[in-house]
Amino acid sequence: MDNIIPFSLTDLAKVTNHRSGEVKFGEKMITISKEENKIDFIKNCEAKYVLFGIPEDVGVRANFGRPGAASAWNSAISSIANIQHNRFCKGSQIIILGTLNVTEEMEIAKNLDFQKTADRKQLSLLVEKIDKEVVHIITSIINCGKTPIIIGGGHNNAYGNIKGTALGLGKPINAINFDAHSDFRILEGRHSGNGFSYAYEEGFLKKYFIFGLHENYTSKNVIDILKKMEDRVNYNTYDEIKVRQHKNFQQELNTALDFIKNDPFGIEIDLDSLPNIASSAMTMSGFSVEELRQFIYFFGRNRNATYLHICEGAPELGEEKNNHLIGKLIGYLVTDFIKSRKELTL
Repeated sequence: MDNIIPFSLTDLAKVTNHRSGEVKFGEKMITISKEENKIDFIKNCEAKYVLFGIPEDVGVRANFGRPGAASAWNSAISSIANIQHNRFCKGSQIIILGTLNVTEEMEIAKNLDFQKTADRKQLSLLVEKIDKEVVHIITSIINCGKTPIIIGGGHNNAYGNIKGTALGLGKPINAINFDAHSDFRILEGRHSGNGFSYAYEEGFLKKYFIFGLHENYTSKNVIDILKKMEDRVNYNTYDEIKVRQHKNFQQELNTALDFIKNDPFGIEIDLDSLPNIASSAMTMSGFSVEELRQFIYFFGRNRNATYLHICEGAPELGEEKNNHLIGKLIGYLVTDFIKSRKELTL
């Protein structure tokens, strides 16, 4: 874990708004001092959750998306630090690991043009470099017996989360992805649109369910691929649930859980599935924030839920006066996940 920028107690104090008579998460969350061995500290700490940020949008750039996802971590940690520590959810359950140092990769990516073949290949190589770091960090957290909560960054990091968890557990895992897109595109070099297909091809992803695909933005080629492997990769669409109402949201939660629940699984959340949330692929139509919160709570309650990944939010692409709202949304999702773990089911 040498390539991590630690988040210190001083950093935490700077983003915590102290108020008399209140106790905030920022006063209770656990940081790791420079003198501590990170692995030993995490392993021996009573807190169950390890919060980790990947402030990059290299994978988004490599997928011809709008950059901006790198800004989610700062917004998220500022909001999480100011959540009330109370009987419903306690900040002391969270260890803040810090962020992956992607300064060099981000600097190189800024000067690359996706339209140029050579630059596109270089962007993919940068994503692969980030992949290796994410895999190492997630494997280490899983080996410590803790639950990672990862704030992206692009959805390219699903690959590292899946592979890292699989290596930590010593077996392939499943994944549930709340997303407007499949991210199961062809193996054309790493980017934010093929994290799951690479993890599947390499044997780290066993079963995969995509919840709420947008029919207008899923290619015939991807649909044909998914059809051929429906015993291991399944999906429903937003349109059939919310527009045509051929399927029921609650029933679909159960269907998706039945598909993945027999093995450890990761919960992947792409914020571009929500309307009017600033992201690389912003939409005007999608599930509500309340439905997403219900989704996380529903899947988080299962004992086999192994990590939570929230990605693609891009506060710097939002309205200047309200760009803190994505961080606030991420804070809700993180605490929903932690609260759900109080009611673990088989």
